[in-house]
Amino acid sequence: MENNTQKILLGFDFGMKRIGVAVGQTITQSARPLVTLQANQGVPQWEMLNKLIKTWQPDALVVGIPLNMDGTEQPLTQAAQEFSDALKQRYELPVYGVDERLSTKDARERLFNQGGYKALQGGQVDSVAAQLILQNWLMEHQ
Repeated sequence: MENNTQKILLGFDFGMKRIGVAVGQTITQSARPLVTLQANQGVPQWEMLNKLIKTWQPDALVVGIPLNMDGTEQPLTQAAQEFSDALKQRYELPVYGVDERLSTKDARERLFNQGGYKALQGGQVDSVAAQLILQNWLMEHQ
C-alpha cells in the first residue's frame, strides 16, 4: 500500500453469531469501533454490509483469523477464511487476514475497565475487538 495517500480500511472480528466492524485509516494509523452485525452461522447480514461498504468506500478489508494459542487452526479458523473469501469475491477489494489471538479477551478487558459489566453488553465487545484487529494490522503495515 502506498503511504502517500489516505487509505480507509474496514476491520472485522468474525464470529458465528456476531461480526464486529471497525473503521480505520492509514494517515492517522488509528481505528475505531463502528458496529456489530448479527450473523447466522457465520453468514452476515449482507445488506447491512453492503451499506457499510457503500458509506465508507474502503480501499481494503482486514479480517481477524482466529487461531489457537500455539498458532494452530481451530474450528472457527476455516469459517473466518470463508468469510474473508466471500468479502473478496463480493466487493473486489484486497482482503488481509490477521492473527487475532486474544483480541476479544483484550476488548473485554478494555471495556470492563472503562465501564464495568454494563460496558460488556450490546455487542460492543465485537466492534472493539474489530478495532484492535485493525489497529494491530495498521501498526504492522506502517
